[in-house]
Amino acid sequence: MERSAKKGNTGDHLANERTLLAWVRTGIGIMGFGFIVVKFSLFVRQISIALGNKANVQEHGYSGPIGVVLVAVGALSLLLAVVRYHQTAKQLERGEFKYSPKLLYGLVAFIFISGLLLLAYLVKTA
Repeated sequence: MERSAKKGNTGDHLANERTLLAWVRTGIGIMGFGFIVVKFSLFVRQISIALGNKANVQEHGYSGPIGVVLVAVGALSLLLAVVRYHQTAKQLERGEFKYSPKLLYGLVAFIFISGLLLLAYLVKTA
């Protein structure tokens, strides 16, 4: 489907598409990291079972739930990226683009808090 640029020029629309693709890469990265965190917790459990009581592994870890939340947030960021893309495209067509960093700040805050939680978990289990 081809869109004509009314007030926003073609470069603006192409930049909007590049931004969407950057958000898609970010969402995939977050989901991949969450998947690795979950799989690592399963790996640690399997190793502890194989080693019996020789391994000092906690029964209830936080890495599994944190990984699941990371995957969910990665998927949510994809959905929000598409919504933002369409909003920006409409604003460019009307010639009244308004910048809003709310999605960026929210995602950065979430990743920072997740990092702190993982750091606390690692310090606790080390």
